Amino acid sequence: MRKTAVVTGASSGIGEATARRLAAEGYEVVAGARRRDRLDELASEVPSIRPATLDVTSQESVDALVSSLERCDVLVNNAGGAFGLESVAEGRLDDWQRMYDTNVLGSLRMTQALIPKLVESGDGVLVMLTSTAGLTSYEGGGGYCAAKHAQRSMTETLRLELVGQPVRIIEIAPGMVQSEGFALTRFRGDAAAAARVYEGVPGPLSPDDVADAIAWSVTRPAHVNIDRMVIRPRAQAAQHRVHRVSG
Repeated sequence: MRKTAVVTGASSGIGEATARRLAAEGYEVVAGARRRDRLDELASEVPSIRPATLDVTSQESVDALVSSLERCDVLVNNAGGAFGLESVAEGRLDDWQRMYDTNVLGSLRMTQALIPKLVESGDGVLVMLTSTAGLTSYEGGGGYCAAKHAQRSMTETLRLELVGQPVRIIEIAPGMVQSEGFALTRFRGDAAAAARVYEGVPGPLSPDDVADAIAWSVTRPAHVNIDRMVIRPRAQAAQHRVHRVSG
């Protein structure tokens, strides 16, 4: 039987690119997200992708998706996002709540629901999409950094708790990725502010770059675990050190 991969947040950006790439690798891909119209369009282009309406902040929605699966060999916890750039002192509690609910608790819901199927597969792979924000904090990123640090901690804990089980636990931590919607969401729809994030940066990462890293990690032999892959554009030496070309 063909292996099945579940990808959350698959309606755009890294999630969509990962769904496409895993389908190209031969997986039956269940693409989950809230924007069903985008998923339907994706599935019409790639026959081995099955659209699934999913809100990772809803246990009912997660349970409905999981109950529809006969098997799950790969889970990519990609759904997440950043909201706002206020300082910790001025941060909005609802933004912090949304980031924690989506990035952390959303990943927890999906992980808890699918661990039995991953184990049952005999060679399960769980991929957690974190961020370099989960490695190094920065001004204005308090809520997002906190959420990504929590995801990183969850990933490390899972690896300890599932040792001896036939499941690989992989963390992919991208740096600067120019993807549809991420910066726009963070800046509350301010397109000009979102564009300035990448202004002058020669070659920020694309969603396809990250999907390539995910696919490579997932398709290693069963005894090979990629604990953590940090992937940045060449122009980004660190969170605070980005080369920009003027003019």
